[in-house]
Amino acid sequence: MATSVIASGNYELFIDTGFMLNAFTLDDVTRGVLNNTEYVLDGVTEFAPMLEYAKNVSVTRGRREIGDQFSAGTMSFTLDDTLANGILNPLYTSSPFVDPAGQFTLAPLRRVSLGRYDSTNTFIALFVGQIVNYDYSYELGGNNTVTVYCADDFYLLAQTSLAQFNVSEELSSDRLTAVLDLPEVAYPALSRNINTGTQTLGGTGAYTVPEGTNVKAYIDQIQQAEQGRIFMSRTGSINFDPRIGNTLSAPVADFHDDGTNIPYNNLGITYNADQIVNRASIQHLGTGTPQVADDLASQTKYLIQTVSITNSLLSTNTAAADLANYLLVGEPEATFTAVQTDYLMLTTAQREALALVDIGDTITITNTLTGGEVAQELSVEGVEHRLDFVTGHRVTYYTAPTVIVFEFVLNDPIYGKLDIQDPQPVLG
Repeated sequence: MATSVIASGNYELFIDTGFMLNAFTLDDVTRGVLNNTEYVLDGVTEFAPMLEYAKNVSVTRGRREIGDQFSAGTMSFTLDDTLANGILNPLYTSSPFVDPAGQFTLAPLRRVSLGRYDSTNTFIALFVGQIVNYDYSYELGGNNTVTVYCADDFYLLAQTSLAQFNVSEELSSDRLTAVLDLPEVAYPALSRNINTGTQTLGGTGAYTVPEGTNVKAYIDQIQQAEQGRIFMSRTGSINFDPRIGNTLSAPVADFHDDGTNIPYNNLGITYNADQIVNRASIQHLGTGTPQVADDLASQTKYLIQTVSITNSLLSTNTAAADLANYLLVGEPEATFTAVQTDYLMLTTAQREALALVDIGDTITITNTLTGGEVAQELSVEGVEHRLDFVTGHRVTYYTAPTVIVFEFVLNDPIYGKLDIQDPQPVLG
């Protein structure tokens, strides 16, 4: 089933009902027949389509700044229960979402998914998670509504604590795998996409994980040491990307404001003092001596602006010193930090391409200036979706630069110079 969103395509919002479509049922004339192939022991969970009752849907995933940790992705939506004839009221005992025990099944921690159908009618997930809150609002003489708040699996990991964990020296990716494999975590192996890390984390002694350590907080420590990405994908899998280097993958989307490629209607540009880090201090758990990197020239211009980490999981002083140098940003740069587009501006092919864009992908943004253009290749660090049945689907990508290419701008004091390396002019 699909619900049309104005000038955007066909979408659906599914909620796990708690019922099993084809589960074996003891003593049932049809479902209780032994050795049948239709009704099996585990069955398949029934998901109810809900978008036809929705007034709006909002999704926020990832991070806005490259120095931030990845928090739980969230989705919220409001359903019109008057339109649904009251079946969404958790106190309505005749609702089809009440099980034989009298329990309303659209309950907290039921799985949810939002997605868009492509031209082959394939469901492309935009968010997968579970219900956290189900808040019903009764309005006398008006429309009764329910507002549903959801979160991805980082929410579940943040609700879990570790037993004392005696770790061994290993790569960051192996440490993450070891944490997810612990019996008190038991994160599904099929919902992981873990690439090989670049950093070795310390083991034994001071690196032993204390009883009661929050799982999500410890994952954040692994991320802090690696300086890559640990995030939940749009399909609900935990992803691990290694330390972000100086190269990017090929762009999956190319945004322009000149009527070519993918159009956009809003562009964020940052050129701030808080981008500067000219002193970094990293102390790993195996030592009492921090490793410090300074950019003295930057400190002279911008005063001292420091990043300090005192509990790094890195295994050696050399690795800590490398991280300190990696974190230095001596000069601010004007960079594109967010791009927004409305699906009503796009072709069908462009809508389908953007539905697949996820955190860690590379996009290109070109901005037209007087006399030329400025183009940047950027990594996607965060994604927001807004579905509205009046204005359609709006998407915003929050970005960070890795390799920046500035196109040549005639007579510009910076972008109009030939034969310079930073920024690099490109005649277009």
